[in-house]
Amino acid sequence: MDTAKDKTLSSLGEFGLIERLRQRFPAPEGLTGIGDDCAILPQQSGRDTLVSTDMLIEGTHFLRGDIPPYALGWKSAAVNISDIAAMGGRPTATFLSLALPADLGTAWVDEFFRGYTTLSKRFGAALLGGDTTGSPRGICINVAVLGECPGGTARKRSDAREGDLVCVSGNLGDSALGLRAILEGLERDADIQALIDRHYLPLPRVEEGLRLAATTGVHAMMDLSDGLASDLPHILEASGKGAEIDTAALPLSDTLQRVCTRLDWDPLPFALGGGEDYELLFTVDPDAEKDLDVPHSVIGKIIPCHSERTRRIYWHGTNRAFSGFDHFHRD
Repeated sequence: MDTAKDKTLSSLGEFGLIERLRQRFPAPEGLTGIGDDCAILPQQSGRDTLVSTDMLIEGTHFLRGDIPPYALGWKSAAVNISDIAAMGGRPTATFLSLALPADLGTAWVDEFFRGYTTLSKRFGAALLGGDTTGSPRGICINVAVLGECPGGTARKRSDAREGDLVCVSGNLGDSALGLRAILEGLERDADIQALIDRHYLPLPRVEEGLRLAATTGVHAMMDLSDGLASDLPHILEASGKGAEIDTAALPLSDTLQRVCTRLDWDPLPFALGGGEDYELLFTVDPDAEKDLDVPHSVIGKIIPCHSERTRRIYWHGTNRAFSGFDHFHRD
């Protein structure tokens, strides 16, 4: 190994690691591989199979002592099904692998599966298999999800066009503020509990994704898992574009605004950098936007980006730089 060229993951970053892997493992012709929310595998039937996988690790993605097992099961299914929604597909099946400590009670396991099953059945995604193993320390959860869509209709990150409007399907920042409340041990009044519920019980936007993918003029799309400040650049880099975002247009819930006002906290870091909203971020032709039958907010527009040195995002309404969640860049 050439140590002079060796980098730590903290210097490379999560998305630098993904790009490193994408360059080493290009997708075969006709397939879409690393770089979108799902891989796309065309089928002879004329439909496309969508495949994604995600992992949740105790101490990184959840605190076992706080999250109810029902909510953890729900969220484990939800964050994966959200990837199918992000492509405009319909989920069909999941495969669940669990590494569990031997002293974990069966009541905990039953409640985990009750949450997982409740969310999965809501969207018609059958649990078809997986794996179980013991863990010497914490819980590790890995889910692979399958979905489908008509051939060629999956919405990819690379499809944004100059002049498109940048839109989101719902409020931003609730989940991040809910996590902050958990970590700081805030008293759980009705507002705080509502925000924690948004963090623990996200709802994938499957039906919204299907309607958007069926709309001519909707171009790029993905789900918001790491925060707008991290996720929007994926669309811009894949599409070779830039964006202007009006921070005053960001959709913030009344609950988030009340809590931020009461605690004298700035809502922008939660809305832009918090992550785990699992709303849909998409670009759409202005002429098609007015006819969308999906609740949404217009937060900006797509602009040219003439070189890699050109700024990708112009944040109007603030002079601060924001970044979303990165597993290898942690305070």
